[in-house]
Amino acid sequence: MTLRPVGRVVGGRGEMFEDGWHDVRAVIRLDEESFTVSATLGLEYFSHVEVVFLFDRIDPAMVRAEPRPPRGNPDAAPVGVFAHRGPYRPNRLGVSRCRLLAVDGLELHVADLDALSGTPILDVKPYLAEFGPRHPVVQPAWATELMRRYF
Repeated sequence: MTLRPVGRVVGGRGEMFEDGWHDVRAVIRLDEESFTVSATLGLEYFSHVEVVFLFDRIDPAMVRAEPRPPRGNPDAAPVGVFAHRGPYRPNRLGVSRCRLLAVDGLELHVADLDALSGTPILDVKPYLAEFGPRHPVVQPAWATELMRRYF
């Protein structure tokens, strides 16, 4: 399988650290060799987008599937790779739902995107309320505590 980035993140954070992503602003610059402005036609009517990106700064050799404590917290119980959202994933894929502030041609101005400047973007989709959970969301207390300072 070969994936080709549709664009890159410009601006925002340049270094990886957890928490405090609320209102971090960046631009998703779509590839002008692959797309024309028609690719973003109608996107400006959406308040949020879902972004699929590659954790390109994670060494694939560092990815492990065995359980580990979330964020390396020694006081936390280990969880499997599919029970957390960290960057050390089998395919190093990240998914983020962020606010769409403006569409300017092939530049998507966003906030709350937890991807670093230069990150390859693999896909962008408008967020539709109908794709949100239909039932109450349940999660363990450790996840709620972990995310308290994230956004």
